Amino acid sequence: MFKSYYNSNLGKIIIVADNRYIYGLYFDNQKYLPENLEKLEINNNSPIIKQVKLWLEEYFNGKKPNLENLPIKLIGSEFKMLVWSVLKTIPYGKTITYGEIAKTLAKKTNKEKISARAVGNAVGHNPISIIIPCHRVIGANGKITGYAGGIDKKIALLKLEGINVNKI
Repeated sequence: MFKSYYNSNLGKIIIVADNRYIYGLYFDNQKYLPENLEKLEINNNSPIIKQVKLWLEEYFNGKKPNLENLPIKLIGSEFKMLVWSVLKTIPYGKTITYGEIAKTLAKKTNKEKISARAVGNAVGHNPISIIIPCHRVIGANGKITGYAGGIDKKIALLKLEGINVNKI
């Protein structure tokens, strides 16, 4: 595994990958960074790194790059994997609440109820921010809540996607 950096207008982004998959995409200094990040060697020439940087370039230029073309490898508990699978379905420029995700997962897993707080924890630990759009998840009554990269970055990402954050 190795890392590379992408300089966005929101700050430095760290990409973690190997020769086959993307494992992480993090804002520098965000919460929940991998413990081994400092030990990873820098590799800017990997085809996967170049593919991720091209995706980010398109995204930050207001295009809607397809996440399906990226070789993503998620590692997490069964519950986190379920939450992250829902995140991948949130369309560009749209938002969903933690509670709506909880209801979706309760139906999907035949459970009476799933905690929105548990969903929030899984969303906060999403290892591939932006690409797996955890920034599109908002609180009840449309409040903009938590984001591991910082609320300012969440607001900027939502604005980039054309979401009127003043009406949220």
